[in-house]
Amino acid sequence: MASAITAPTYDPTTTAAALAEKYTAPRQQIINAQGTVATATERGLTDLTSALSAFQTSLASLSVGKTVYAQSAVFGDTGIGSASAGPTAAAGTYSFFVKQLATASQVSYTGLSDNSGVGGTLKIRMGGIDAFEINMSAANADGNALTTRELAAAINGAAGNAGKVTASIVTTGNTTELVLTAKDTGAAGAITLDTSGITGNSSLAQANLDATRRRTLVAAQDAEIRIGSETGTAITQASNTFTNIDGVKMTFTRAQASGAAPVTLTVAPDTTGTTANVQAFVDAFNKLKAALNKLTDPGDPSKGVAGGTFSHDSGIRALNTRLNALLRPGGGESLASYGITATREGTLELRSERLLAQLARSPNGLDGLLGSATKSAPSGIAGALNSYLDTWSSSVDGQIKQRKEAVSDLQSTLTERQATLDQQYDSAYQRYLLQFTKLQTLQSTMNTNVSLFDALFGSDKD
Repeated sequence: MASAITAPTYDPTTTAAALAEKYTAPRQQIINAQGTVATATERGLTDLTSALSAFQTSLASLSVGKTVYAQSAVFGDTGIGSASAGPTAAAGTYSFFVKQLATASQVSYTGLSDNSGVGGTLKIRMGGIDAFEINMSAANADGNALTTRELAAAINGAAGNAGKVTASIVTTGNTTELVLTAKDTGAAGAITLDTSGITGNSSLAQANLDATRRRTLVAAQDAEIRIGSETGTAITQASNTFTNIDGVKMTFTRAQASGAAPVTLTVAPDTTGTTANVQAFVDAFNKLKAALNKLTDPGDPSKGVAGGTFSHDSGIRALNTRLNALLRPGGGESLASYGITATREGTLELRSERLLAQLARSPNGLDGLLGSATKSAPSGIAGALNSYLDTWSSSVDGQIKQRKEAVSDLQSTLTERQATLDQQYDSAYQRYLLQFTKLQTLQSTMNTNVSLFDALFGSDKD
């Protein structure tokens, strides 16, 4: 009796897939490895961009009039107002009497109604001088009776206004009140109307001539303070912010009653603020260094610790090294003389005692050493750092942009190669599937034939 052909047994689909995968595996491994590197590089460049951007923002803050040397200016009565002092302010105590605050003019015109046939010109005057004018016919937008709402809109939108006066309306019953408010404080902003050029029956012109309908809600006046005491030398101006003391800005928010004691202003070094300003620069630099150190960390293969994304990238390592060199300008003072010293890890640390002692001798010295990071006039350490970092971070031709474009090109190439490999896989799969399906069919046929032969010749009977 013949035996059936039973070996080998297989599934054509599974076998074809396994052989197709084996056929494409070497090239797939290469694509996967390159894709992993490209993704890691893209993520690393994004992290680097964020770190550089944050540090350059901190450098820019050194270039907008801010000084690291801080001084405080404090009123004895903090309810009287607020004050600030720059590095050039002379320390000391000053006394002032706040006689009156500057106020912005606000006037109203009541009992206004809609008027037909009104034309001519309305002039808005400030401090007795013509400020701008309104074409009353043009103000009537819909051509019907001129409403107070239309008039207010015309005042606000007048070409010569530019925000000097804001018009608003208050409706009470059947009548409307027009309220005009000056933008700026001071006597020169006192609002009055010249309605002599208005033609027709205008309720506004009537209200302007009627003292009972023309009200001053807030009288425009200048601020007045006196040096030393209530009878001291007067200083008068339109604003409540005074800069009469060199390096000091005072803003008063409350006037004093007659006979009250003058308010004192104390100007002194702000050691806490100064230290915080310098520490902010140190912290920003250290944050950037921490990001770079992580990206360029060599790792430890013997312990299974992987290196950073750019551990083998000489360009990024050079960037990391260059930063420390830019902190040490040749000649003159150094950051170390102001207590800003480098650690073994390349980060910075601040010794506040040395900082404050050096600033006491040279209040503007550190500002000069740090310089400015402005693109128009870079100077000092901040300028050098920012100019160098621009070669990396520039959105036009920076190295990060170029690297990202290279990564993007590689990813596009890998996508194309993957598509080609997928086609090769499909082709190999179909070829193997056809071959092993035919083989399976042949094996099935042979087994059928064996069974037939067994039936024909396997019997013991003649």
